[in-house]
Amino acid sequence: MTVINIRNLGVTLNAPLFSRLNLVVNAGDRIGLVAANGRGKSTLLRCIAGLMEPGEGEVTRSRGLTIGYVEQEVPSMLMDTPFDAAVLEALPVDRRASESWRVEMALESLEVPEALRRRPLKQLSGGWQRLALLARVVVTEVDVLLLDEPTNHLDLARIRQLENWLNALPRDLPFVISSHDRAFLDATTNRTVFLRPEQSQIFSLPYTRARAALSEVDASDERRYQRDVKAAQQLRQRAAKLNNIGVNSGSDLLLQKTKQLKQQAEKLEDSAKPAHLERSAGTIKLANRGTHAKVLIALDDAAVAAPDGRLLFKTGKQFVCKGDRIVLLGSNGAGKTRLVAMLRQAIESPEAMQAGIKVTQSLALGYCGQDLADLADADTPMRTIVSRFDVGDQRARALLAGAGLSVAMQSRPIGRLSGGQKARLGMLLLRLAQPNFYLLDEPTNHLDIEGQEALEDELLEHQASCLLVSHDRNFMRTVGNRFWLIEKKKLVELEGPERFFASIGATG
Repeated sequence: MTVINIRNLGVTLNAPLFSRLNLVVNAGDRIGLVAANGRGKSTLLRCIAGLMEPGEGEVTRSRGLTIGYVEQEVPSMLMDTPFDAAVLEALPVDRRASESWRVEMALESLEVPEALRRRPLKQLSGGWQRLALLARVVVTEVDVLLLDEPTNHLDLARIRQLENWLNALPRDLPFVISSHDRAFLDATTNRTVFLRPEQSQIFSLPYTRARAALSEVDASDERRYQRDVKAAQQLRQRAAKLNNIGVNSGSDLLLQKTKQLKQQAEKLEDSAKPAHLERSAGTIKLANRGTHAKVLIALDDAAVAAPDGRLLFKTGKQFVCKGDRIVLLGSNGAGKTRLVAMLRQAIESPEAMQAGIKVTQSLALGYCGQDLADLADADTPMRTIVSRFDVGDQRARALLAGAGLSVAMQSRPIGRLSGGQKARLGMLLLRLAQPNFYLLDEPTNHLDIEGQEALEDELLEHQASCLLVSHDRNFMRTVGNRFWLIEKKKLVELEGPERFFASIGATG
């Protein structure tokens, strides 16, 4: 049964986000919506929800359809509201007293701890805030779910919990998910929409298989385009020869034939379209300074403690060697970020000796934190570059433009940039630092799939040495060649990440 019918939908904001989009949402559809940052995913969801009017086309919803739309950010008016009250307020006023049990059921289904339920949303992590928005939709018993980047700020355990929750929904309940998490899309969807400015592509497949099918379609389009261009060139060559013969012989018939061939060539050229080329949100390139040292960092039973001094784990004897790409695994609160902070301090401030950590003198650090705290909101991208590196204004502008920051964005306060733009600025700073060792704490948090794959390619191509923390399973599987797990207050080495993923049910 069709619940939503999208016909010839189009939205243009400065440039076309999408056009002539036709999509039918049927009962039981689990649709993944894929596009680069700023390319229309949130806009399309808002059009489907009826919160925004498209520039062209229409969205038809079945009579009486209720849509639950979970946005990326918590509305400011809810931030002072306790978790359970925020969920209760999603119910109509006349139903709140008699149906408050729905709130309890929603919070239980999302495994919200009792200790968090009465705390204001502003005191909770971004992950719990997102689950609060989801709970608000759950209690209203909607017919369709629209989720905009639902895994943002969630750790692996919560991502897997969300996967299980979505997969346990009634089979006929459709949902549309905008996400950059490839493993999450594979685990939850059965259809994929690749949103494009001109001709969006739709496949009845989860993300990875749909991506392979998309590559085949694009390759076929490219071959067809090359054939059409070649055929048009041949027609023009034949027309030129006939034109010479016609002129020399004075034959009006040959001149008429020449005109016909030229018209055929023009018609073929007008209809020929190259394969879709994704307009890049900005290139990601890294550098690798190189080092002769084989052992970069030696750990000798270093103690990693919580801010209150409580011991989290000891490292035992471990070595970070040149070419190692170490993925640090562990549950939330195990001490991953604390170890990253200790290593960063040991590298940047060698005079502050840290027991159990020895760093080679030739180490040049490239650090990327999950909250991009090294970027000052009040500063501008331009000032950030020229103040930290010996590059002139012209070179700085070119570098920033290459990273996807237009001239207008370059003089804008960093606090006004999108998460994706900040992430690409952070990656540019990494490149200019020319490190030979990377510490990466959730580097893909704000990157779209194009950016994630570019970062993966750069780390592999440069044979970079790094230690990273991530909640992105695809990224960890692709980049890592060593895996450390914080387990029972010890740091142990695994052959691969799958045992850890399985231990939290995150095999997606």
